[in-house]
Amino acid sequence: MARALILAAPRSGSGKTTVTLGVVAALARRGVKVRAVKSGPDYIDPAFHAVASGMPGLNLDSFAMAPELVAGLLADAGSAAELIIIEASMGLFDGISGEPGRSGAAADLAARFGIPVVLVMDVSGQSQSAAAVARGFAAHDPRVRIAAALINKVASPRHRAQVEEAMAGLGLPVVGAVPRDAALGLPERHLGLVQASEHPGLADHLDRLAAMAEAHINLDALSGLARPLDLAALPRPAVRPPGQRIALAQDVAFGFAYAHLTAGWRAAGAEIVPFSPLADEGPHEQCDVCWLPGGYPELHAGRLAAAAGFLDGVRRFAQERPVHGECGGYMVLGETLEDADGAIHPMLGLLGHATSFARRRLNLGYRRATTLAAGPLGPPGTILRGHEFHYASVIKPGDDAPLVTLADGQGKPLGPAGSRRGFASGAFFHVIAQE
Repeated sequence: MARALILAAPRSGSGKTTVTLGVVAALARRGVKVRAVKSGPDYIDPAFHAVASGMPGLNLDSFAMAPELVAGLLADAGSAAELIIIEASMGLFDGISGEPGRSGAAADLAARFGIPVVLVMDVSGQSQSAAAVARGFAAHDPRVRIAAALINKVASPRHRAQVEEAMAGLGLPVVGAVPRDAALGLPERHLGLVQASEHPGLADHLDRLAAMAEAHINLDALSGLARPLDLAALPRPAVRPPGQRIALAQDVAFGFAYAHLTAGWRAAGAEIVPFSPLADEGPHEQCDVCWLPGGYPELHAGRLAAAAGFLDGVRRFAQERPVHGECGGYMVLGETLEDADGAIHPMLGLLGHATSFARRRLNLGYRRATTLAAGPLGPPGTILRGHEFHYASVIKPGDDAPLVTLADGQGKPLGPAGSRRGFASGAFFHVIAQE
């Protein structure tokens, strides 16, 4: 039976991802079958988790996924692992207000499944005051157990001693003290970290993080805090397969496909056939649906515009079979894409809109979507939960029919969104699970 532990923090920027990768890489090098999981909507961290652990990445989302689905995914994750380490998003309790237990915060997982939390704390600029922060987190929700602290960005042995002494007064063990080291960070871009597949020296960097964890974290004490899980797997996929043979765009321009979705499609009997638009590949002709996930097409718009094999292949495919695009995929389905430098590149033209990354505007948040017509997302009236996270904007809406009606995570209507024309459909909305 697998055991589970949550690594969380008081806020973003505390070093959760660096610590998580170091711990996971170090434990994997010791021979521990460790599965790393990301709480909340995030495509990038799970890819790093997968490389560090040697096991597939996974997201758990208490807002977008029904409790039974979360339990089933946890059970499935534990079927091949000894230890599950869940990395929180933002702060431990950060989510949306509304339905109890479905805020999207990692605290929901801790409370529902009784998973202990290790609080990763950036103690730069403070010492004894860190204990006051930890006390507040420990007392905030009696259903959430803070089992230990792991202090990060420690300046000196004296600094460490001051923090540990204050924590001891709370009865809260400190299972690690990581020194300040700018070299431990990972490169970033506008949607977060640079993708794992693009990191030029990822193996060496993970070696450094593992060495950091071995030197500065009590890995035995940390893993000893994990609690056994006793859960049953759920065979139902998060979203029904859009087809029997799914052509899935997959490269650094289209890297944002949730592992739980594709695994669920396979478990339901569908076959996934990947292809690379950047390698000028089109969808396989024997597939019955094409899925263009999100990613960073704005960074590769020139190459995509010149990829005649990809463009012609998708256009031919869309004459008779469905093609669906999420976020970046939706941008590529439009007529043109303006990159950050203002250069305008022709895209597939299967939908009538045009998008721009030069005119940046952040759109971020949980979404509920209801389909308006039959398509890859399901029959009309299908209700889906997911999120949006993009800086690109629509500069020409086109005159296609909308794909869905959207509401935010708290149910506030946002109006129609996305586009559909013939067999082509798309939206900025990323689907996580069917309601």
